[in-house]
Amino acid sequence: QVQLVESGGGLVQAGGSLRLSCAASGTIFSINAMGWSRQVPGKQRELVAIITSDGSTNYGDSVKGRFTISRDNAKSTVYLQMNSLRPEDTAVYYCRVVVGVSAYWGQGTQVTVSS
Repeated sequence: QVQLVESGGGLVQAGGSLRLSCAASGTIFSINAMGWSRQVPGKQRELVAIITSDGSTNYGDSVKGRFTISRDNAKSTVYLQMNSLRPEDTAVYYCRVVVGVSAYWGQGTQVTVSS
């Protein structure tokens, strides 16, 4: 089993920054892709960013140029640096990690951006 612990969410004013972290632990042989998605009530979960094992990244259109995803393989941790935050970025952010052929989700961390 793999456990994911997220941290770094909170309340920030528009234009501000936050950094999310997600640390994986447990039975980890090989972490493939790591990423972040977000969800607001009544809407589908949407991809925010993903980073593969070779460091390739992909971002949702709404966050390109503002968010940066990175990973520390030695710590089995993925980060999401969020800059120039907007009220529409308010959501619960979920970490997702693919280990082997299995995907695991974190418990979610709330990000609230005030105008």
